[in-house]
Amino acid sequence: MVFVAGHFGEWIQGLVDGSLALVTLDCRSMGVRATWEEAAQPALDDPAGLIGNTRAKALFSALGVAPRGKITLTPDLPPGGGAGMSTAALVALARAAGAQEAAIAAACLEVEGAVDPLMLARPDGTLWAPRSAKALADLPPPPRADILGGFWGEPQRTDPGDHDFPSVDDLVADWAKGPDLPQAARLASLSAARTTAMRGPGDDPTEALAAQLGALGWARAHTGSARALIFAPGTIPQGAEGRMRAAGYTHVLRFSTGGRP
Repeated sequence: MVFVAGHFGEWIQGLVDGSLALVTLDCRSMGVRATWEEAAQPALDDPAGLIGNTRAKALFSALGVAPRGKITLTPDLPPGGGAGMSTAALVALARAAGAQEAAIAAACLEVEGAVDPLMLARPDGTLWAPRSAKALADLPPPPRADILGGFWGEPQRTDPGDHDFPSVDDLVADWAKGPDLPQAARLASLSAARTTAMRGPGDDPTEALAAQLGALGWARAHTGSARALIFAPGTIPQGAEGRMRAAGYTHVLRFSTGGRP
C-alpha cells in the first residue's frame, strides 16, 4: 500500500512576476491510498473517479513503466475540493507502479497540466509553480498551526489554462522572511481575500466565521471548495466543528500543519 498526503488549499496563491505560484497548506492526515494486488491483467479500480483509465494509461506512458496487477485508489476526500486528491492519486499510482521519483512531477504535469507539490518531501517549504511542476524557490516552512477545515460550495476541478489570479508578489516577499503564526495567518487571509474578491464566490462566509470563532486567520483553495480556519496549537474552541457544519460546510475536519525544524 502506498499513501500520498494531500493538502488543504494554499497559504498563498497568485501571480508572482506574472506567473502562477503557490505555497501549499500541507495536510498530512488526508490523502490517497494506492493498494496493489496480483491480477492476471492490469486493472485500475478508481471508484471516486480521481484519474480514470485514460489518464492512468497516459501516466504510465509518460513514466515509461508498464502497469501490472490491480491497483485500487482510495481517497480520504472527494475530488474537486482543492485538497489535492487527483495529484495525490497520480503520485500514488506512479509509486505503486515503481516509477522513478525524479520523473513523477513531469509525468503528472503531462497528464493533468496543473500539479500540486505533493511528491516533495516538504511541500510547504517551496514556492511552487503548478503549471510547470517546478520549485521556484525554497521558503521557510510555515509555523506550527492547528487547522479547522471544511468544504464550502460546489466542487471545482482546476483548469490548467486558468491564470486569472491576483498578484501576490508582496505576500510571497513577506513569507520569505519567515513569518510567525499571526503574520502567516494574516498573509493567508490577504491571499484568500484577494482571490475571493476577483473570482468569488461573493457569499463565502469563511472570513466572518473565522472572526466569530477567534481564528488568527483563514485560508482557502484558490480553485476548489476547501476552506481553512487557522488557529494557534491547542486553541480551536469547543463546538467549532458544529458551528462549521451549521454554516453549511461539509467534510469538516481538524489537523495540525507546519512546524519548523
